[in-house]
Amino acid sequence: MITQSTRRSFLTQSGLGFGSLALSTMLLKDGVAREQAWRPPTGEPHFPAKAKSVIWLFMNGGVSQMESFDPKPMLTKYGGKTISETPFADVQNPDKLAIERLVVPDGNGNQRNTLYPLQVGYRKHGESGIEISDWFPHIARNVDKLAIVRSMWTTDSNHGAQTQFHSGRHMNDGEFPTLGAWVHYGLGSLNDNLPQFVSLGPREYWNNRDGFYLGPAHDAVPLRVDPKNPLDFSQSARPVTERSRTIGRHLLTKLNRIREGEYPNDPALEARIASYELAFKMQKSIPDVVDFADETEETKSLYGMDHEHSKPFGMTLLAARRLVERGVRFVQIQHGAGGAGRWDAHSGLKNNHQTNALQVDQPIGGLLEDLDRRGLLDETLVIFASEFGRTPGSQSSNGRDHHIFGFSVWMAGGGIKGGIAHGATDEIGFHAVENRHYVTDIHATILHQLGLESRKLEIPGRKRLDIDHGKVIHDIIA
Repeated sequence: MITQSTRRSFLTQSGLGFGSLALSTMLLKDGVAREQAWRPPTGEPHFPAKAKSVIWLFMNGGVSQMESFDPKPMLTKYGGKTISETPFADVQNPDKLAIERLVVPDGNGNQRNTLYPLQVGYRKHGESGIEISDWFPHIARNVDKLAIVRSMWTTDSNHGAQTQFHSGRHMNDGEFPTLGAWVHYGLGSLNDNLPQFVSLGPREYWNNRDGFYLGPAHDAVPLRVDPKNPLDFSQSARPVTERSRTIGRHLLTKLNRIREGEYPNDPALEARIASYELAFKMQKSIPDVVDFADETEETKSLYGMDHEHSKPFGMTLLAARRLVERGVRFVQIQHGAGGAGRWDAHSGLKNNHQTNALQVDQPIGGLLEDLDRRGLLDETLVIFASEFGRTPGSQSSNGRDHHIFGFSVWMAGGGIKGGIAHGATDEIGFHAVENRHYVTDIHATILHQLGLESRKLEIPGRKRLDIDHGKVIHDIIA
C-alpha cells in the first residue's frame, strides 16, 4: 500500500520543487479537509459580478489623510494653537460620536492637541475638482477614475490595525481569515497555471497569513519580482531534467489514482491532484510573469521604472498587472513593511511622506492608466488603503500620531464610480462625520463587485459577527 508518508517523502526528494502554498494545499487536502463537515463553495459567484480581479495596495504605517486625499486648510490656519483654542474644541468631546477621545498624555504629561499645519500644498484635479495633495500628482491625474472614501474608522490604535484592515477583526479577538482568503475560498480560479491569490512585498509577522480557520490552502502565495527566484521552493534542490520532472509528475498522478481505487469516496482526491498539477505548472508560469523582457520601454517608464526611487514599486505593480492579465484573482501588495511600517510618521512627517509618495505615486498612476488602456480597469478593482490615518495634532514637534477615528481609502475600476469623494471628516480631519464606514464596509463592497455575498460563505460553527460582514457602499458603485 502507498502510504501518505511514503508519498510525501517521494515529493520531498523528487526535486519537483513546488511552492509553499501548493505544499500547504496538499497537506490540507490530505488531512484537514477530510475532517471538515462542511464543503467549500462551488467556485461560482452568487450573482453576476462586475469585477474579475482585485489589486490591493496597502501602505504600512498609517498614511496621513490630511496630507494625501483629504486636505484640511484649517490645520494651517490654526496651526500652533491647541484644539481648545479653536472653533473645533468640541471634537475632543467623547460623547460627540460615542467614541473615546484621541488625545492622550505623552511622556511629559502634556496632551498632543496642538494643531500641526499641513506639510504640503494641494490642488483640485480633473473634471471632478477633487482636492489631492501635491505629493501624489500621478494619482491626482487619474482622480476621475477614483472613488475616495474619506470617512473610514477602525478600533486598533496600534499597528495590529494592519491585520484588522485585512481581516476586519481586532487582533485581541483572535485570528481570522483576510479578505483575500475569503475571495480565494469563494471563487474558482480564472487560470490553470497560476495561483488565484498572490502576495507581493514584505509582510510583518503579525500580518503574514491569510487562511487561518479556512486552512493554509487559502493563504496567499508570496512572490518576488525576480525571474531567477520568484517563489520559495520553485527551484529544485539539485539539477533535474525536464524529462525527469515529467516522469515524476506522471508517477505522482499514478500513485494518486491507485489511492483513488483504495478510497473511491475520498472527496479531496481530485483537489489534491489538481494542487500537484498547479505546483508543476507554476514552475514555468511564475518566472514568466516577473520577466519584463517583452514590455516596452514606454510601459516601464509609465510605471516609474526609469527612476531609482520608484523602480522597485513600479516593478511590483507591473507584475501585478501581468498577474491579473493572466487571470490571477487577488493580488495583495504591501508597501513599506518593517517595524511599524514605513509610513509611520511620529516625527519628520514631511520627509517621511514625501519620500514614500515618490516611491509609490508614479507606479500607482501608471497602473491605473495601463489597466485602463488595455481594457482591464473595468474588470479589475484597485484599492489604496492604510491601517489608519494620522492625528490633526502634532507629535514630537514635526510628526503626527496614529489616528483611528477618520481616514481615507480609495477604490477604482471594477464597476466603481469615478471622480467622487464619498463621506467626510470634520474641518480638521479628526472624526469621520458623514457616511462613516468601518473597514469591513470596504470588504463588503469588494465582495459585492466580485459577485459574492459574505453570509453565504459562512462555515457551520464559525458564525461571524454582523460587523464582520460590513455593509456595501452602494453610493460609490456605478
